[in-house]
Amino acid sequence: MLSRPGGRERNEDACGHWGLGKSGQDGPVCCVLADGAGGHGGGDVASRTAAAAVLEAFGVRPDCDPATVRDLIDTANRAVVARQSPSDATRDMRSTLVVWVCDPARRKSAWGHTGDSRLYCFRDGSLLARTRDHSLFQSMVDAGIADATDLRGNPQRNVLFASLGSLDGFEADVPDTTFSLVPGDAFLLCSDGFWETVRETDMEAGLQRAETPQGWIDEMAALVERQTSVGQDNYSALAVWFGDPDFRTRIGPFQGVPADR
Repeated sequence: MLSRPGGRERNEDACGHWGLGKSGQDGPVCCVLADGAGGHGGGDVASRTAAAAVLEAFGVRPDCDPATVRDLIDTANRAVVARQSPSDATRDMRSTLVVWVCDPARRKSAWGHTGDSRLYCFRDGSLLARTRDHSLFQSMVDAGIADATDLRGNPQRNVLFASLGSLDGFEADVPDTTFSLVPGDAFLLCSDGFWETVRETDMEAGLQRAETPQGWIDEMAALVERQTSVGQDNYSALAVWFGDPDFRTRIGPFQGVPADR
């Protein structure tokens, strides 16, 4: 796990986890990552408020199913709205959010997100799927009027139509069914400041070489650091491997979004 300011003075990303023991498989697990937005300090308040609300709620009821993920995201949204104040920088604060929960004993996981922070799923060392951004550019891709390969660097990718911070019209994506895990599955949660530089092929290559989840994160972070410039976005990432990372299996069915390259 890492969270760095990049080329900016303030880090408006936040991430964390609940339930990861030494083996990473001692019981239910929740991982969360948020990327805040809001001038003069509102963004970091939003992201930290959202992440803390998710982890606290999961600790009270550590279930691992789509209904729980929806409740966690709703809880985070209400927490951000409650923290807003018309008298300071928090009045317009917003945040993206991606949540991943896992029950190792049942070999089940579930996740959901809002905004353009992403979850990537890898199996057999290859990218299987990722979440779909709630952005103007992604909607243009869906409508067939833009090419997905032009996403990185396009200014419209930062125009979001869904995020935490409003009770009206709030939208989150949560797959309806749990995802069955097999040993060797790997998951990456990251903010847009991370994935805009680290391409999917870089993720796969690093996964094949890495001996630990943190080693995988560190190798990818080095790619971002080499391109860090004044004004570059904050970047954060959190990785989880399930079971023996050397175990190889065939790619099974998945309810999600095919990965673009």
